[in-house]
Amino acid sequence: MRKNGKHMAACAAGLALAGVFLAPGVAKADLQTWKDSLCDAYALDLNGFIEARNGWRLQDDPHEKDVSLAEMRLQLEAGKDLGWGSLALKGELLSDFVTDDYTTLLREGNFLFSPLAAMDVKMGRQVLTWGTGDLLFINDLFPKDWKSFFIGRDDEYLKAPSDAVKVSYFHELVNVDLVFVPVFNASEHIDGERLSYWNPILGETAGQNFLLDTEERSSFGRDSEFALRLARNYGGSELALYQYSGFWKTPEGLDPATGQLIYPRLSVYGASGRAQLWGGIANLEAGYYDSRQDQNGDDPLIRNSEWRFLAGFERELARDFTGSLQYYVEWMQDNDAYKDSLPASSPARDEYRHLLTLRLTKLMMNQNLVLSFFAYYSPSDQDCYLRPKVRYIIDDHWAVEAGGNFFYGSDDFTFFGQFQDNTNAYASLRWSF
Repeated sequence: MRKNGKHMAACAAGLALAGVFLAPGVAKADLQTWKDSLCDAYALDLNGFIEARNGWRLQDDPHEKDVSLAEMRLQLEAGKDLGWGSLALKGELLSDFVTDDYTTLLREGNFLFSPLAAMDVKMGRQVLTWGTGDLLFINDLFPKDWKSFFIGRDDEYLKAPSDAVKVSYFHELVNVDLVFVPVFNASEHIDGERLSYWNPILGETAGQNFLLDTEERSSFGRDSEFALRLARNYGGSELALYQYSGFWKTPEGLDPATGQLIYPRLSVYGASGRAQLWGGIANLEAGYYDSRQDQNGDDPLIRNSEWRFLAGFERELARDFTGSLQYYVEWMQDNDAYKDSLPASSPARDEYRHLLTLRLTKLMMNQNLVLSFFAYYSPSDQDCYLRPKVRYIIDDHWAVEAGGNFFYGSDDFTFFGQFQDNTNAYASLRWSF
């Protein structure tokens, strides 16, 4: 085991310190007094948490550390009503013992104001999302943090922040949301730093021995993104149209001259609907991904255009027990041209990638205990990804959580199959204030 003792000791020390500092009747009262004084003096609402989270790989990975997650996190969230608008800030201090790094993070920092009675404008760093999928994204082209998702951080961190301007206009005929991102915000993709992955260049699994080199897109205007949603409620149904112009959010291309992974240009056109059905809620979503730098599908170094479809259904199965199913498919366009362009020894993607998901959630003990299970299964790739989790809210301040990320696959080069050596379990303790 590499540095396990160091990581365990650091997290244990942090928990012990937090327990002493936050002893009942001592720091809690002082902290509440401080929060009240800020509210009275500056009309400032302050919330946050301190969390220790640890995770371990459940099998050997020759390319990564045995400890998958070992960190202490302080998050502070502040909001202020300015009269003419509002200010929101959410920042974090993260001590990461896997990378031996200390980092300050700004998850939110934005102004919200209404220049018209029917219009809201939000400017700055913000977490954006839309669409109908449950942990599946078609028309939501905002950045995601797949590293955090796969190593067991809180689900909050799957959706990464954007530096953007969002304009929302509300009308009885249609609601309009327009998002402008001045400089491209990429998703946090798997690059070998914390998770091993299938490397098609090497033809084998790699990790810290082969960190991916990715291009920078940082030019204002040339590297900007635009996203549009038109939404309306009609007869109890939620209907929406979407359009996105920008880039693939993960590097889906390769520049042979530099050896760098690149973010090819992408346009997406889609629609969704959600309505009550059979005592539950059904949803449909579709999107056409126009890969603008490979519109003929004959460049093996850039991902082809494709259609994506999603159908889902959720309902209560019993008291405090809900379940949901989703079916998702990716349909590659110009598949014959793609196969003809591949080197003879390269594994080819299927023309259709099918994916099924299952979510089960049970609430117990006055809903303070949450048991959840989420599963992805691809019959075409013959791989799966399982996410069991249990969370217990001890009181108004304390909560504990434990779970796992289990990857299985018949081949090392499929999406979930490539992560088999990253299978891990994790646990956390959080104090909120």
